[in-house]
Amino acid sequence: MLAWGLLLIRLVVGLLFIGHGAQKLFGWFGGYGPKGTGSWMESIGMKPGVLMAVLAGLMELVGGVLLATGLFVPLAAVLIALAMLGAIVKVHGKNGIWATANGYEYPLVLLVVVIGIALTGAGDFSLDALLK
Repeated sequence: MLAWGLLLIRLVVGLLFIGHGAQKLFGWFGGYGPKGTGSWMESIGMKPGVLMAVLAGLMELVGGVLLATGLFVPLAAVLIALAMLGAIVKVHGKNGIWATANGYEYPLVLLVVVIGIALTGAGDFSLDALLK
């Protein structure tokens, strides 16, 4: 059952990060693409905005693909953890913990989930397991 649980967590979290990355990189799923996201990033002090949007989008997209497939999961965790740390520090941290006040509750949960998966391993239903 552990392998199924890890697969479920990896797929849901990984696919959602793929979507977040695609929002930033391509404007898909209601996203604003590099220019729109970059303008917002510049407004919160992250310059150059378009470059920061592309980097964040790549961390989320690549991290999500790696997590969902269970390939190089420690690398996936680092990419996603960096993106979530950035979200906590630059966007949500000043609002306190609770999501109801746009706080860092949700990015913290995602950060802990990916670190937990990296520490336990991707599970038997993963590309990492096939490469052993």
